[in-house]
Amino acid sequence: MTQTLISELTTAAVGGPAGNYIEARTEAEIIDAVRSADAAGEKLLIIGGGSNLLVSDDGYHGTVLKIASEGFTVNSEDSCGGVSVVVQAGHNWDALVEHSVLHAWSGLEALSGIPGATGATPVQNVGAYGADVSQTIAAVRTWDRERNAVQTFTNSELRFGYRDSLLKQTTVEGSPRYVVLTVEFQLPLGRMSAPIRYAELARVLGVEVGKRAYSNDVRREVLKLRASKGMVLDAQDRDTYSTGSFFTNPIVPAERAAELPENAPKYPAGTDGLVKLSAAWLIDQAGFGKGFGLEAHSVSGGRASLSTKHTLAITNRGSASAADMVAVAREVRDGVVERFGIELHPEPLLIGVSL
Repeated sequence: MTQTLISELTTAAVGGPAGNYIEARTEAEIIDAVRSADAAGEKLLIIGGGSNLLVSDDGYHGTVLKIASEGFTVNSEDSCGGVSVVVQAGHNWDALVEHSVLHAWSGLEALSGIPGATGATPVQNVGAYGADVSQTIAAVRTWDRERNAVQTFTNSELRFGYRDSLLKQTTVEGSPRYVVLTVEFQLPLGRMSAPIRYAELARVLGVEVGKRAYSNDVRREVLKLRASKGMVLDAQDRDTYSTGSFFTNPIVPAERAAELPENAPKYPAGTDGLVKLSAAWLIDQAGFGKGFGLEAHSVSGGRASLSTKHTLAITNRGSASAADMVAVAREVRDGVVERFGIELHPEPLLIGVSL
């Protein structure tokens, strides 16, 4: 029997063999697989689109459950309340966004082009270009492994934060207490987007920050922006073999941010006294430019590097191991600490490896 390699299930294309690989296409199959693993006392790793995972070259010695449930149901649709759509956890995220734009469901357009499955989006509170999923999620239905029962969370109960949620806080090494089954979104009806909150996106759309644009225009420009940074999957482009942004943007006290050079990007963090910084800027200014690590004498032997399009992605150039990817990440993190005294934290889940 051929073992499934985790490298075949992830966008970074690294990771050793899965101990026991199961693909679940329905909610019942997901629950059955989770209950069986738990009853056997096996470790459990959940994989959706595999875009936010970096798994050890030794593989995962337990059950690897691929969530492959697809489809969605429109529960209600009217001009006052908008549309309520319940999406299966394994449904491709960008396919949902594309459908929403084509059918004049507003609110998801700025999240175009993000790889992965819909069920993963509330875990990380996935976001881009000034939007995140917490702005449109109404509820998340899960399987609670501790209670052995279905548990539904409303938006406020999910404790959303910057790239964070209750679902993430209760996940240990890729093994969640709450396994997402479905995600319900509440979306306004209309051809216009949500207010544009990101300056770069507003500029290419020709609107002021805070104004709206046609959703199909927003999707088109977001896809172009993401592609220019190597953040849209392309089998022919090694810059897209990554976990996406490897580091989160650090949030620091305002007085700490004030110590940085005047040209350092600084953004409101949503909490008084705190400022969000640009991890990409810190990396670049610490001396790690695009393509850092491509040299044969680098820490990874050139097998892994920062993207040649964007300093925030660590890419597999074709033969990288998880250890190679981590070696580049570690060198970048340590260099930013040395230069600015600010520690960057990884965005993807690190399974069996650490910085």
